[in-house]
Amino acid sequence: MNDFEARKIILFDGVCNLCNASVQFILRRDKKKQFIFGSLQSKGGQELLRQFQLSTDQFHSFILIEDGKVYSHSTAILRVMKWLGGPCSLLYGFIIIPRFIRDPVYNLISRNRYRLFGRRESCWMPDEGLKDRFLD
Repeated sequence: MNDFEARKIILFDGVCNLCNASVQFILRRDKKKQFIFGSLQSKGGQELLRQFQLSTDQFHSFILIEDGKVYSHSTAILRVMKWLGGPCSLLYGFIIIPRFIRDPVYNLISRNRYRLFGRRESCWMPDEGLKDRFLD
């Protein structure tokens, strides 16, 4: 297993301001550099979506690929918080709330994210110092 495969992969909507802010939040706190990022719209993101038999044209979910398993929606976010450690890891405690309660809240935000937080015309591009943290 190479270094890339050993890390957890986060797929996100590259034109969503909320999603981009979330990625930047994670980047600032991921001191162990355990996460790799890719937009759902990117070539690498699309390849992973196909590999895991996920929709390649619906970008309503934040996806975490960890040890070959896919997590989405609220579960993906909570697992990321767990791996970040520190105060963020306390949020993982919400995992005890059943998905049928957590995910409707997630879906409400997801459906309205462009209206509430805006969207970009194109995917956010990381600076040179972060290129190794992104799929492509």
